[in-house]
Amino acid sequence: MAYEKTLKLVTNLDRGAVEAKIAEIRDSARSSQLAELASLLTGVEGLPRAQMEACVKSALKWLADKPQHKSLLALVELVELNLPNLK
Repeated sequence: MAYEKTLKLVTNLDRGAVEAKIAEIRDSARSSQLAELASLLTGVEGLPRAQMEACVKSALKWLADKPQHKSLLALVELVELNLPNLK
């Protein structure tokens, strides 16, 4: 039986935690030579929610047909779930 790492769904992240998670995803993307994904998530800190949401949706779209990066996709989805918490 294959062991699949599950992502705990956390939906109470505040702006600081969301931005930290985006930075983590961006750093992972850079270290995986995914410059395009990293650039989609660059400069999002401090953006209004709608603009940050557009960046996150672009990242999700970019990752959609790349199953080899499903761990990054899961993290971006986690960020997306927490966007409504941004003030």
